[in-house]
Amino acid sequence: MISKRYAELPPLPERINRLEELAVDLWWIWHPQAREVFRQLDYPLWRHTDHNPVRMLRVVARERLEAAAREPGFLALYDRALADLEAARQARDTWWSDRYDGTHGHCIAYFSAEFALHQSLPIYAGGLGVLAGDHCKEASDLGVPLVGVGFMYPQGYFHQHLSTEGWQEERYERLDWADAPIEPAVTPDGRPCVTAVPLGDRTVLVAVWRVRLGRVKLYLLDTDLEENAPWDRELSARLYGGDRETRIQQEIVLGIGGVRALRALGSRPAVCHLNEGHAAFVVLQRIRDLLEEGASFDAALDQVRQTTVFTTHTPVAAGHDAFPFQLVEKHLAGCWGTLGEHRSRFLSLGEYTGPGGSQFNMTALAIRTSGTVNAVSQLHGHVTREMWAPLWPGTSEAQRPVGAITNGVHVPTWLSAELSGLLDRQLGTDWRERHDDPALWDRLRDVPDEELWQVRQALRGYLFAYLRERARQRWAEDHAAISSVVGAGLLLDPSALTIGFARRFTAYKRPELIFHDAARLAALLSARGRPVQIVFAGKAHPADDQGKHRLQEIYRRAIDPAFGGRIAFLDDYDLHVAHFLVQGCDVWLNTPRKPLEASGTSGMKAAMNGVPHLSIGDGWWAEAYNGANGWLIDGGVSGDDQAAADAADAAALYRLLEDEVVPAFYDRGPDQIPRRWLRIVRESIRTVTPQFSARRMLKEYVDGMYGPIYRQVEAAALQADR
Repeated sequence: MISKRYAELPPLPERINRLEELAVDLWWIWHPQAREVFRQLDYPLWRHTDHNPVRMLRVVARERLEAAAREPGFLALYDRALADLEAARQARDTWWSDRYDGTHGHCIAYFSAEFALHQSLPIYAGGLGVLAGDHCKEASDLGVPLVGVGFMYPQGYFHQHLSTEGWQEERYERLDWADAPIEPAVTPDGRPCVTAVPLGDRTVLVAVWRVRLGRVKLYLLDTDLEENAPWDRELSARLYGGDRETRIQQEIVLGIGGVRALRALGSRPAVCHLNEGHAAFVVLQRIRDLLEEGASFDAALDQVRQTTVFTTHTPVAAGHDAFPFQLVEKHLAGCWGTLGEHRSRFLSLGEYTGPGGSQFNMTALAIRTSGTVNAVSQLHGHVTREMWAPLWPGTSEAQRPVGAITNGVHVPTWLSAELSGLLDRQLGTDWRERHDDPALWDRLRDVPDEELWQVRQALRGYLFAYLRERARQRWAEDHAAISSVVGAGLLLDPSALTIGFARRFTAYKRPELIFHDAARLAALLSARGRPVQIVFAGKAHPADDQGKHRLQEIYRRAIDPAFGGRIAFLDDYDLHVAHFLVQGCDVWLNTPRKPLEASGTSGMKAAMNGVPHLSIGDGWWAEAYNGANGWLIDGGVSGDDQAAADAADAAALYRLLEDEVVPAFYDRGPDQIPRRWLRIVRESIRTVTPQFSARRMLKEYVDGMYGPIYRQVEAAALQADR
């Protein structure tokens, strides 16, 4: 079945036959020189194929390939990119190798239900996947021997379409395997990797695919095999699709199948990192393996606990998967093996009494079986210790074993080429290796206002060119109604102050808050000489009708003449759209109901591109705001009266916009440069980039979690060799 779905690319001219290797290694995503190879090969085709080099090589004209193989300029670029790729795959002379000398080939296994790497591989839904993808990219840059494990969803996450009434409709499209940057994962003896996972009273076969990311490999699990029953083939079809039975079976495949796949591939994890509770069944398979080696249950649990790291991202109770015990017993029936006599002890590790009564809770299981547990911001750490206090009865919050490592984003992926070029000139190219050093960014104060404003103007221009092109395509190709085209931003003003709001649409994020006083907002948007406009984007979970209603309300505002065409909603939000928004808007708006935003990362991406944050003091912004790098929305109302809090926060937001944000943007001298605004922009870049980078984040994971465990495992292996 694998061979039928996977097809080799057409043969390439001998001189450039490693283009395929460059295309399938997603290292190219964050290396401009590698991207430039494909841009120069055929720029119109590069754009037509949505920046997917695998698809591009499948359809590019043979004549163009032959010509490229004779062009000295193209060949020089191609050779440099390949040399850089080869260097990037080496494990020596890296930040990791300078600190951790491993001789036994151990790795860090990172399990996640989703990974956001590129739009050509739609196996992500939102922030969790983006964080996981950035984690892997930074591991590649630092040389951390990380191996990712996730799902190869043949239908991915849904494409979003809005009806003429603005109701979200989900459309799933099957992945064209021939265009995906994947390869069959092979076992040490050269065979395609297929492992078996017991589910209930049957066995499901799981194929494994490999994605390359420089030094890092990502293994994706796939149940869509001919040998499986039709319903089992659909298990890995969609991300977060199906009912609770589908969800628990997916999580068994991810946890148990993931561990078995790594073993079949010859990987030797020193550390298993569970990115959210979806992957918690990893510990079941690991305990079972140790029991089969002769360990007692207590010894096996202790060893697993010592080598497991768990990160929780969710301060909302509904976001933690919990299942009735009979459902767990039903689907784990074939998984127990030597663990069978200890079944009740294992099930008790997941027992947790919540609003739905006593259930098997995946987060409780992960917390109880992990040696280190962390939240994803300092405030989220406090919320998590309070939320899960029943796990440690009689223990004060300070003693509950939950730390915090605030999320960060992968700077080379998210920082615009224009700003990167300016930094090359002003800071020297070594900033790329030192971008987590706060002292380096103090030199940003020396960047001339004129040059910084030129960069910001260019990025805004790219955003509006993209919006116009999207609107034109919808009109010409999709025959969209004129109201839909207007709602997508056709009437936006490229010179107006543009606020961006892009994230998952759900109740606690309050996307509608800025419309609390519609008349006041309308006056603000259409103020003579100082116009303001807002671009919204995001998806609601398919089962979240509340989120869909909020999205529909935003869409209706976008086509309402009362707002003068100054509201837009971009549908089908993905990584490609995100790049334009976080780089091209002027302000990034975030209005969650505190403290329900665990961290948030879109605002980090925007802030480091010179798009200051305007946000409730929740998640990462509670740590980042310094009074000069953006704005803090604080209505001063806390407690359970949500209506009062909404009214107060909305009033505070309007005051900030009217008294601070808008005046700073439009306060300009004869040269039309907003110098007061640029002080905020400069401070945003200076303070956010180093502190909220994935590099800082991953170094904290390594020094506080991975590294100590890795050294212990390596030491034990050396001792066993003697």
